[in-house]
Amino acid sequence: MSVTDPRASWAPVPGTLVSARSIELDGPWGHVFGPLDLDIDEGGVSVLAAPAGAARTALMMALCGRMRLTGGSLTVLGYENPRKVFAHSTIACMNELDEVPPSVTVRDLVTEQKRWDSPWYRLVPRVDERGVADMCEEVFGDVELPHLRAFIDDLPELQQMLLRIAVANTRRPPLLVVGRLDRIADDAERAVLLERLIALGETQSVITADVNPIPPGAAVRTLVDLHDLLGPGDIGVMTETG
Repeated sequence: MSVTDPRASWAPVPGTLVSARSIELDGPWGHVFGPLDLDIDEGGVSVLAAPAGAARTALMMALCGRMRLTGGSLTVLGYENPRKVFAHSTIACMNELDEVPPSVTVRDLVTEQKRWDSPWYRLVPRVDERGVADMCEEVFGDVELPHLRAFIDDLPELQQMLLRIAVANTRRPPLLVVGRLDRIADDAERAVLLERLIALGETQSVITADVNPIPPGAAVRTLVDLHDLLGPGDIGVMTETG
């Protein structure tokens, strides 16, 4: 990744995940972020290092086609049209989009996703332990799978995050965006989550965000330092996702 002069000439190149020049966003109550330049290569895990807030959230939503910018040029996966980017990406652990009610069980959540993924005419029964494993094993790796009847809100933070990623990522699109590593307070568990994203990054491009330092030796492909470029942003922008 590089942050460059907005006036410089540029063009997307093969292997580029994100090419952005002078992108910016204004919300109904003020400026959110930008102008901002980004270059991120395909593959592996890219971490946006920035304070948590509406600005960082809005940028991540824009990078996967869930929010329209108000200025600049953005190409993701070779597409400039946000609808195309939307179709070739998924997003997880972003409460504005995929927050799970606390009264939902693991079985309910996995069953609902399997039904969304199946043709409308196919009857999908409630899943058993094997069904949970089929959806979650690749994402969880060596982390213990959640119990079938457990309520989502009762799970440890690490299991909650991994479950939401597994449910969002069933179709394995080229781009996976994961809301925030810093949702997890425990350093060791946050490192495990990053390891699982790195494993997924072997077959997908993964973008996530963290305000904390990346653990030494972590196989992150790109660390995008945005601490001086992203402030808290305009919280009102979260109402403008159309």
